[in-house]
Amino acid sequence: MADPAMSVTPYWELVFDADGDPESRLRDRLLAGVAERGVRDLIVFAHGWNNDRSGATRLYDRFFAPVPRLAPAARIGYVGVLWPAMRFADEPIPDFPRAVAADPPGRPVLDKDTRHALLETFPGRAILVDQIARLLEQQPPEDAELEEFGRLVRTLVEVVAPGPQALFAADTVAEGVPQSEPEMFAGSSAAACEAFARARTECDASGSPQGFRIPNPWDGAHELLRQATYYAMKRRAGTVGERGLGRVVGQLAKAAPGVRVHLVGHSFGARLVSFALRGLPEGVRTVKSVTLLQGAFSHYAFAARLPHDARAGGVLQGQQNRVDGPLVCCHSRHDTALGTMYPLASRMAGDSRSAAESAMGRVLGAKWGAMGHDGVQAVPGTRAYTLAEALKARLPAAGCVNVDAAAVVRRGGPPAGAHSDILHAELARLVLAAGRVR
Repeated sequence: MADPAMSVTPYWELVFDADGDPESRLRDRLLAGVAERGVRDLIVFAHGWNNDRSGATRLYDRFFAPVPRLAPAARIGYVGVLWPAMRFADEPIPDFPRAVAADPPGRPVLDKDTRHALLETFPGRAILVDQIARLLEQQPPEDAELEEFGRLVRTLVEVVAPGPQALFAADTVAEGVPQSEPEMFAGSSAAACEAFARARTECDASGSPQGFRIPNPWDGAHELLRQATYYAMKRRAGTVGERGLGRVVGQLAKAAPGVRVHLVGHSFGARLVSFALRGLPEGVRTVKSVTLLQGAFSHYAFAARLPHDARAGGVLQGQQNRVDGPLVCCHSRHDTALGTMYPLASRMAGDSRSAAESAMGRVLGAKWGAMGHDGVQAVPGTRAYTLAEALKARLPAAGCVNVDAAAVVRRGGPPAGAHSDILHAELARLVLAAGRVR
């Protein structure tokens, strides 16, 4: 049954909890409805850090809106994946109203919307959230208080046993062993906050006429909380993808064997749909394309070997071969969330060079970069196009494809840059081109 609030039809929703378990009523409605409505091509979109249904469905509605006129003869169905992620309320989203994207505050405090999001995302930890908020408000000058802040943040985002999420944190594996958690969880919190503060200052100065200002370590503490929360979302995205969406796609292959599935993900949603490939039952070939929009995970995730460590490879190595079509990765140099903070957060402590150098990608970017910033790396045979070229060309029938989308993914202020600037008809056209939907 289509959602009357959506501009496209038929539209279904899939709702998963943090461990990847689906809401069975909605799943069953999808499995029955696809066959009943005669859907030939099913576009499945997973959001990144939206906190509630209204924010996610706004995104889906806006992104899907151009599709019917771009492929008027196609029998297309639409699915919005809803999973428990969150977005900091001070993070701007281009073209979204204030109710969805708030203005950034002047001080590194927790506004009421972000506090509510943290409580919803990490239930049962209200005391921790209150303690974190109090320290951000008071900004005590002692390093010991920054260390205490880091301890509180680590406790907030840690996995509660016996859930499966701890198994889905890594992007790379060395000789079968997943990489350790980022050192921002293990090293000095005060040093991490100071490094994040320097990087934030450089990001802000690059987009502001006010120029450089003295870094405030509590700005860095706010960023540490943001990045730790995003790390938890990254871990959760892998869980929901493999244990949740991958299994549902397998069930769909049985219920409607003729349907062609096209997976689309933004930010950590790109990680989610990529891990769904790992969760597909053996022999299922219904996924005809995957489109990753500003993917917030390692650009080496699909690599068999890492350039800097021949013993290690990506946690998703070879999974692109589960797609009966291309895996298309959109990237943009304007995405400062992935070009600056992602590599710094991924390898925070233990590097003697300046955070500013790391932030600009001159030190950490190659080793710790995100695919939404520079595309899939170290996968032989990967093709590269600009967005204009990709829309004119016939995309490869299989394998990884990098598409430089900087021509349209370019707007947004600090700290995220253009990370959420994905509401463009050109990107909807790319999804159709990747899946050869006509």
